Amino acid sequence: MKKTTKFLYIFTLTLFSGAILAQEVTVQDRYTYKSGDPNGIGKWYLGREIAHVMGFQGMRWLERPEREKEENTSVLLKNLDIQFEDTIADIGAGSGYHVFKMAPKAKNGLIYAVDIQDEMLAELRSKKEKGSSKNIEIIKGSEKSVNLPENSVDKILIVDVYHELSYPVEVIASLKKAMRKDAKLFLIEYRGEDDTVPIKLLHKMTQAQAVKEMKAAGLRLKQNIDNLPWQHCMVFVKE
Repeated sequence: MKKTTKFLYIFTLTLFSGAILAQEVTVQDRYTYKSGDPNGIGKWYLGREIAHVMGFQGMRWLERPEREKEENTSVLLKNLDIQFEDTIADIGAGSGYHVFKMAPKAKNGLIYAVDIQDEMLAELRSKKEKGSSKNIEIIKGSEKSVNLPENSVDKILIVDVYHELSYPVEVIASLKKAMRKDAKLFLIEYRGEDDTVPIKLLHKMTQAQAVKEMKAAGLRLKQNIDNLPWQHCMVFVKE
């Protein structure tokens, strides 16, 4: 009887270990590696090469005076239809260009400012200390997770960042866990279909590619708000 119990234990453990290994292999198989564009990292997901991350050295570009004219950022924030009690996560918040504009609009809510670069996080903290908006929580994410609480956000804003994520599958999975039932994910990317948009090819995305990748994560396109000069404003919800 003891031998039978031991055999069943070993058999179950083997099956469990095999299932974990198969899951890991499946996740790894989602990415392929080959040479490509000089602006890419040589890692591909669903036919798209992932772009190099813009480092903290580009902070001044994020805060450039002409950004409002080029991107119509005030219209973008109107698209979010921010309510007083909204909890919103800005993923890849950088120096906080959008964070400190959203905080007063969600004055009874909360803004999560998520970034992985220490220099960006330091800038966010400095601005928060100097400003009047206290409803901002600064979060250090990782390459694979946004490190947000489960079921915590009403809206997610990702501006010109998604195409640089080294692990898009894992990051979107972590975002999906953080989304409440009726939450919306606003994916902002320079239009890859438009050759006149003066941005490097790998730092743009087509709607078709974005829909393909979000669908793989269990998100569907609810709307593409076509009112920005250079960018898609794609709204995704849980399927």
